[in-house]
Amino acid sequence: MFKLTEKIAVVTGASSGIGAAIASTFAKAGATVYVADRDVDAGRIQVELIQRSGGCAEFVELDVTDPEQSRQLAQRIVEERGQVDVLVNNAGVGCVGTLLETAEADFDRMMAVNVRGVFNVSKAFLPAMIARKSGNIIHLASIGGVIGIRDRLAYCASKFAVVGMTKAMALDHARQGIRVNCLCPGRVMTPFVEARLREYADPEAALVEMSSSQALGRMALPEEIAAAALYLASAESAFVTGTAFVIDGGWSAGK
Repeated sequence: MFKLTEKIAVVTGASSGIGAAIASTFAKAGATVYVADRDVDAGRIQVELIQRSGGCAEFVELDVTDPEQSRQLAQRIVEERGQVDVLVNNAGVGCVGTLLETAEADFDRMMAVNVRGVFNVSKAFLPAMIARKSGNIIHLASIGGVIGIRDRLAYCASKFAVVGMTKAMALDHARQGIRVNCLCPGRVMTPFVEARLREYADPEAALVEMSSSQALGRMALPEEIAAAALYLASAESAFVTGTAFVIDGGWSAGK
């Protein structure tokens, strides 16, 4: 079960954190994975790690905010492989602040990466999937796309947009053989989060506060989110589309 043998997968923002875990998990399941990221050095290191573990992976440089770069990448991979079976739109950025505290530039950046990035990459890869009447697209949203989070105005706005895009795309393309779902993680212990924790005056206290949001009392591991991505990418989820898959350790269940 949960095999991706002979599948071609593209994962954006795959040089670290959740994206790297998804790329590694997909490769272990038998997929050929394109690790797409702006960070060339980190992306190539991730590919080396996958290859050392016996997986098949290749690095491709991609800025998801550039629609032409996205189109060129999609064309290249389809020409090389003849197909793209799974696209994971993982690349994203975060921003802290209320409406009054959020700078216009930060809000625009959030929309450019988290929303337009999903739009650009999906639009580039979708036509080839439709032509084959087969494709699987997974967006990385957030629990912040399902419920509001204090001091995350711009981030929540962007992730609610991703959830909405997921549902609209699923309806638009279901009869064309395309499934579209999104993952909505709670807080996940990634290098990005670890860096944010170090910015607090008391990192240990900040870790306790962040972990306490989840009913399980801890943050998720990237591999736990990757396991859900593997389910959505596999044939075992063939009847699942338009879903916002919440993996939040009980955060949204209530106090």
